[in-house]
Amino acid sequence: MWQMARGAVDENSPYSYLMLCEYFADTCALATLDGDPVGFVTGFRPPAEPSTYFCWQIVVDPQARGLGVATGLLDEVTRRDAPVAVRHLEATVTPDNVASTRLFVGFADRWGVDCVTETLFEAEHFGDTGHEPEIRFRIGPRNP
Repeated sequence: MWQMARGAVDENSPYSYLMLCEYFADTCALATLDGDPVGFVTGFRPPAEPSTYFCWQIVVDPQARGLGVATGLLDEVTRRDAPVAVRHLEATVTPDNVASTRLFVGFADRWGVDCVTETLFEAEHFGDTGHEPEIRFRIGPRNP
């Protein structure tokens, strides 16, 4: 997952991916094609909002793009059995990330629900890193 993320999204440490898969396995998923990993999603359910799934990162290897892998990963993690069903999907996206914007707007269309956006973190929250603002996408509510 760490290797797939490198250069595709904000890179986290290899340790963070190991910890996410160890302690949040029920909210992460890996997609494979012919036995090889081609995509993953990491996320969690905020303790104060267990009916919300927050997508931390979603990455699809270039060889598998256009095959519906990202949508399938989101379907998988939002449909899993849990004490509380997922009614909202959230993610943050930078303004230049057209692929993620299309993914989340399309996911709202598939659910037949609203997709509300707002700036969650301004560029200055990231210091002098040159990081763009992060726009929160809130999709839902849906009736599972």
